[in-house]
Amino acid sequence: MENVTLGSPAGEARMRDYNYLALVLGVLLILIIILGNVLVCLSVLTERSLKTATNYFIISLAVADLLLAVLVLPLYVYSEFLGGTWTLSTSICDALMTMDVMLCTASILNLCAISVDRYIAVVVPLKYNRNQFSVRQLTLITATWVLSLGVASPVIFGLNQVPGRDPTVCKLEDDYFVVYSSVCSFFVPCPVMLFLYYWMFRGLRRWSSRSRSQAHRVGRRGLSSHLALALRRAKDTPGSQEKVVYTVPPISPTSPSIFSMATPCATLLTEENQHGAVMAADSDPVTTQMDSVSDGEPTGRWEGSSRRENATKRGRRTSKTSRVSGRERKAMKVLPVVVGVFLACWTPFFTVHVTKVLCRSCNIGPTLISVVTWLGYVNSAVNPIIYTIFNAEFRNVFHRLLCCRT
Repeated sequence: MENVTLGSPAGEARMRDYNYLALVLGVLLILIIILGNVLVCLSVLTERSLKTATNYFIISLAVADLLLAVLVLPLYVYSEFLGGTWTLSTSICDALMTMDVMLCTASILNLCAISVDRYIAVVVPLKYNRNQFSVRQLTLITATWVLSLGVASPVIFGLNQVPGRDPTVCKLEDDYFVVYSSVCSFFVPCPVMLFLYYWMFRGLRRWSSRSRSQAHRVGRRGLSSHLALALRRAKDTPGSQEKVVYTVPPISPTSPSIFSMATPCATLLTEENQHGAVMAADSDPVTTQMDSVSDGEPTGRWEGSSRRENATKRGRRTSKTSRVSGRERKAMKVLPVVVGVFLACWTPFFTVHVTKVLCRSCNIGPTLISVVTWLGYVNSAVNPIIYTIFNAEFRNVFHRLLCCRT
């Protein structure tokens, strides 16, 4: 190997080849990923209200992104700083490629597992419990990491050791493995995510319309029955002047935290001639209260009704569905952002790498490959923002952790 001194022309050319922009941006990206994902893990582990089943998937995703920032990005940034030249051993390169494929796959599969979990929460709400870490969720997280290791394991077992390998370039040497890993890591999980989100949107939309229609039907039935009762009692009261006052309290079909609905009531006011006394006709208030945080069975309180037991059962069934609809409605604002950022970060990466393998005549230079690789790594920094910035509890815990408040 030729010795190069800093004072020689070759040394000055080597100094000019150093990519300081990649070094600065790479270090900044690593710090952002570490800070964001550590905050996510600490928030869930220290805040009792955040210890929900779905948030354990968030921890798994944060761990994958955190390991990527600690084990993969430093060596990749170092290689980019040297202008894409690999100066370490091929064994370290194979270990780097294995961790890169495994952790990127784990990050993507965790996103897919989150979509599966939320799909179950919306489509099959009666079988979903947010406050307990079930066997199903443990199976999903375990399968995510086992599949990720299985996809990446051929590299560490010698797949990258091919004849005539250039030791100054660290990359995946087997073209078939590039296609195989891309299919397992992206082209299969991505349609699954889109399919699940599509059906989840349909379920949320259907439940929203159903809640509104039920509220209107209950309101109209309450109005008819109570108004008829008031008029009947007015006829049965001789020698007095009757005035029927109808009041309808506001009805909210769905609410993020508490769904409360009172039936419209009609009040009969009978004005007596001499004393001006007021008599109010009795009403049968129906109050159904639902807690969106606790997963205990919601209870309905029905007073003054001969059909109390049947009405309570119906209230429990409808309130469970209404609770899921109200709580999961926030996801409709977050999920388009999640899917959009995911596709924007990873689609160019896998498309370029697969195209380079399948299209030999396509001119895909190292600059384009470097850009799409950086874009994929940026997704690990964006994930904590996407999954936490829309949650007020996470924001409050973040603020308390950053300000060292108890």
